[in-house]
Amino acid sequence: MSSETHSSPELAARSALRELGMAYERMEMSTDRYLLFVVAPAVGLSLALPLLAILVGLPLLIAVPLFLVGLLAVAVAVGYPKLLEDRKRKQIRQRFHLFLTHITVLSMTNVNRVEIFRILAEEEEYDALADEMGHLVAMVDTWNMSLDDACRMRAKQTASPLLSDFLERLAYTVGGGQQISEFLIDEQDTIIQQFVTRYEADLSKLDVMKELYMSMMLSVAFVLVFAIVLPILIGANPTLLIAGTIVMFLIVQLGFVYAIHLIAPADPVWYLEDTAGPGPTSGIPTALAIGCGGSALLALAVVVVLSGLVPVPDVDVPLSILLAVPVTPLLYPGWKMRQEEQKVKTRDGEFPSFVRTLGAVESVKQSSTSSVLASLRRKDFGALTENIDALYKRLNMRIDGIRSWRLFAAETGSYLIQKFGDMYVVGRGMGGDPKLLGQIISTNYNQVLKVRDQRRQATMTLIGVLYGITAASVFAFFIGLEVVDIMMDITDEMDLGDTADAGSDVAGGPAPGDFTDGLLHTEQYNIGAIEYLLTFTILLNAALSAVIIRLTDRGHLISGLVHFVLLTWLGAVVAATTQYVVEFVVTV
Repeated sequence: MSSETHSSPELAARSALRELGMAYERMEMSTDRYLLFVVAPAVGLSLALPLLAILVGLPLLIAVPLFLVGLLAVAVAVGYPKLLEDRKRKQIRQRFHLFLTHITVLSMTNVNRVEIFRILAEEEEYDALADEMGHLVAMVDTWNMSLDDACRMRAKQTASPLLSDFLERLAYTVGGGQQISEFLIDEQDTIIQQFVTRYEADLSKLDVMKELYMSMMLSVAFVLVFAIVLPILIGANPTLLIAGTIVMFLIVQLGFVYAIHLIAPADPVWYLEDTAGPGPTSGIPTALAIGCGGSALLALAVVVVLSGLVPVPDVDVPLSILLAVPVTPLLYPGWKMRQEEQKVKTRDGEFPSFVRTLGAVESVKQSSTSSVLASLRRKDFGALTENIDALYKRLNMRIDGIRSWRLFAAETGSYLIQKFGDMYVVGRGMGGDPKLLGQIISTNYNQVLKVRDQRRQATMTLIGVLYGITAASVFAFFIGLEVVDIMMDITDEMDLGDTADAGSDVAGGPAPGDFTDGLLHTEQYNIGAIEYLLTFTILLNAALSAVIIRLTDRGHLISGLVHFVLLTWLGAVVAATTQYVVEFVVTV
């Protein structure tokens, strides 16, 4: 058992080194050139920085970070090929379901099979997949290789096991004389099921991140409360200590924002492109201008009130409420964008039935898309009906078909409709069977909608967690602040009592004020400054939490303003309520 325990870290290290070596081999730049022009300068920097610190005589607090920066530069330079390979592997995994549907649609047309890969290589949105298809086409065109040999060679060179396995099976099929379309249709269920499994695995990782986020944020909240209360006992500068803890709070949240960006499925909701007429977001710039203008005016009014430039009635409004007021107008553009986003999701749900019906009717009538839409536009496709009518009018006016479908997708605002609609119109224009195209696109589209529904449920759970953490953290912050305020009042009262009884103290005996001065250090506290810092933390937490929510559901950032405003007001109300309740309990 002990030998197995000792050998497992060694095996993991060997595996990591083997993967790093393979990443160096797959680089477009030769290994020697990379070591000479990238790794060598990084090593030189790592040696030069500590040496410079020693020669200049810098203190240890500066020399050590410089040494660590040099080590980080070496680590990044050495590991960059592996990071680049992991990035390509992720891009392939995230876009592979769209790629499979696209290549299947193209394979059912009258296009040469090499031309299929050439078309896919020009799709910039496929990222690493487009690069791989470009390499495949280059092998066929430049080296005069057969398609099956090119697929077999590229399968050995690609960084993605998923694509490598697919190309190996494709090479075997092409070499055996089977039609590509038959092979790809047989692959549909397997690949789409793999996509669903990976999507669900990413959502499971989000659940783990949610638990980790909750633990970390509550721990940081405890540290911040500790930073508020501890200086009263040790005499440290509380403002600097609290500011440093808030910076740590910011770093932790930014780390989670980046982690969730990496983990959350890259499946955007919106397709944003200029339209010929009013689109889903046409009214958003005006709403955003109104919201930002209102926030600027209210912020100016709050600054005037806090600075005392204008006399106002003597009303004790908590600082947290005053600082939450200026962000309130941002609720208007956020709510408008949220409503439009809900409409986009509704249109997404109607598209599969529309494209399936369109393909079936086109196949029966053997007529053009515009002729079929003349009857379909009178059918009820829910939120998509108006967009279908606009599509028919453009096609009936002999506007370019691809451009008409692009405008149709832009007016719906849906990323999925844009991608799958493009596949249908291109496949139809190249002679594909409309019924079969509609069935394949509809089936794969529905699978994406199913996993999106799971993502929506995961997002709702995350929203509940973020609101709960916000309320709990703000309550802890201001409880700590109120405890310090109470201790300062007690110390002041004892000091006043000591002054009043100074004449009755026995000469040489310890005075009460001497005891409090030795035990409690309240002279360095600036309650107003600390309250401003804690209120700023509420705004910071609300902004980053709203970004986390939007990264999880891949919606539009402007719709996240709704959560930003609500989280700000939640924190402000909890802070004001905590202060009021504590003061009430103390005075009773």
